[in-house]
Amino acid sequence: MVQEDKLFNNSARRLLQMHYEARVGHLGGNFSSLPALYVLVNQVLTSDDAFVLSKGHSAGALYVALWSVGELHDDELKTFHADGTGLPGHPPIAGIQRIPFATGSLGHGLSLAAGLALGKKLQGLEGQVVCLTSDGEWQEGSTWEALIFAQHQKLSNVTILVDHNGLQGFGSTGEVASMNPLWEKLRGFEIKTYVIDGHDRRLIRETLEQAKGELSLIFLKTVKGKGVAVFENKMASHYLPLDQAAFEAATLVFGDAS
Repeated sequence: MVQEDKLFNNSARRLLQMHYEARVGHLGGNFSSLPALYVLVNQVLTSDDAFVLSKGHSAGALYVALWSVGELHDDELKTFHADGTGLPGHPPIAGIQRIPFATGSLGHGLSLAAGLALGKKLQGLEGQVVCLTSDGEWQEGSTWEALIFAQHQKLSNVTILVDHNGLQGFGSTGEVASMNPLWEKLRGFEIKTYVIDGHDRRLIRETLEQAKGELSLIFLKTVKGKGVAVFENKMASHYLPLDQAAFEAATLVFGDAS
């Protein structure tokens, strides 16, 4: 476990560095979703599975997770958000095998994932389809429609993750359009539901394994900007880049690379 923690911390430091050097925001949602993305890429997803990042503004965390298993290289990460890059701020339309769709307009990813899952079902193909959504996306009708579709089609090969960090672009999810607690609203669909600590990587892995084979919702209770003191649970983490002092302080939280 100690070695696994070191490997995760390497990814967290690389995510910090990548965002700092690119001078871009959205670090908060990247850090709340990094544990789940790291676990998916390193421990859960197989070659038969598909993954859809519906909350596309967390692309940086996905790129770093893929870097952690050698599917992306450091030279590629250095181009993050640059002109002409293959690693834009939202997942690209092509060029990375693990990324089947360009995403970013929130509320669309679950529909895409449900379509992939139905295709697998009709063709008798193995593998799960996992979709990571934001909690803010559940204020959009298209996400609910996708859940209705998945439930009606009995898509037992779909696992839906919700990064439940409680903040979105214009305030807290409770202030913008409260549906808290969201899992109580979605339990009405009679879909298997889990509510877990979204920073506990062991628990994330165990729950993902348990959820296989049935349509499931896994709510990851997270803190936006977790580990980056200046941004933890702050709206600023949705928009602002790190300054040098914040970057250096956050790097220390995740230890050195030795």
